[in-house]
Amino acid sequence: MATKVAIVEEKKSDEGPQIPIIDIKGLDSNDEAVRKRCVKQMHDAAVNWGVMHIVGHGIPAKLDKLREVGTQFFDLLVKEKEKYAKDQPSGMIQGCGSKLANSASEMVCHLMFPENQTDLSIWPRKPSNYVDVTKEFGQNLRVMATKIFTLLSLGLGLPAEKLETEAGGMENILFQMKINHYPKCPQPKQALGVEADTDVNYLTFILHNNVPGLQVYYLGKWVTAKNVPDSIIVRIGDSLEILSNGLFKSVLHRGLVNKEKVRISWTISAEPHKDKVLLRPLPKLVTKASPPKFGLCTFAQLVRKKDSKIKDKESPAPAAAAK
Repeated sequence: MATKVAIVEEKKSDEGPQIPIIDIKGLDSNDEAVRKRCVKQMHDAAVNWGVMHIVGHGIPAKLDKLREVGTQFFDLLVKEKEKYAKDQPSGMIQGCGSKLANSASEMVCHLMFPENQTDLSIWPRKPSNYVDVTKEFGQNLRVMATKIFTLLSLGLGLPAEKLETEAGGMENILFQMKINHYPKCPQPKQALGVEADTDVNYLTFILHNNVPGLQVYYLGKWVTAKNVPDSIIVRIGDSLEILSNGLFKSVLHRGLVNKEKVRISWTISAEPHKDKVLLRPLPKLVTKASPPKFGLCTFAQLVRKKDSKIKDKESPAPAAAAK
């Protein structure tokens, strides 16, 4: 359901606080001081911001290829894209569809990883290299995700593999990719879209076609994510905030529109299996001084709870009883 929201026109500014930039190749350094500095930078960003630009991930060439095939898909004729349309009556979320009501924006989404759970029959076949490029990017992103989990785990004083293992490991962390295509918006005040919110997942990985389009809420102000070449933006979500017992920040964010340029964004949601993973604060992070801030739930329960809150917020107040 579309909601009238504060989707705002992009205003370029390099003034004020900026989202942290973290070079994660420091994790692989032979210098212990470099490794510790990388861990601390990631921890500070997760605690204070809940979002960061990641560089040194080793996959910049793959980013260019991914941008190219995604752009080519949205350049196809409507009848070609309709071959991959979502089966909305069945509740299917994968496929091609419209993101915003009363607008020309489009999106295509599908599970990208684990590979043995993906359904390639609903992946676009045009351009011809879409599947190969996207699969290769997914494999590289999965390696990067493990590095992010490792840095976050070490920052919490836990063993390197602990956080990812508790999150579900290789088989039960699902990577859902969504490509959003936003046309030029000459009248941004008339845009309808999704209200500013946090992500319900563990992590969201974001790249775009070099047209910035993200704002995050920091210290009472909206901060625009600037264009950092070859970076991938990573956002902390509600599920990771739960595992960290509230130490990590699930960041409030919203979208920007652009008057002059088409904006395309690739968002990959790393999320738990809906029923197989139990979300709760990790025991080692719960103490008398820091009791559990969240109860036990599955991802499906967390999503339903959040959806319910959104619906309650959107519902009009009941009419006063007649006298």
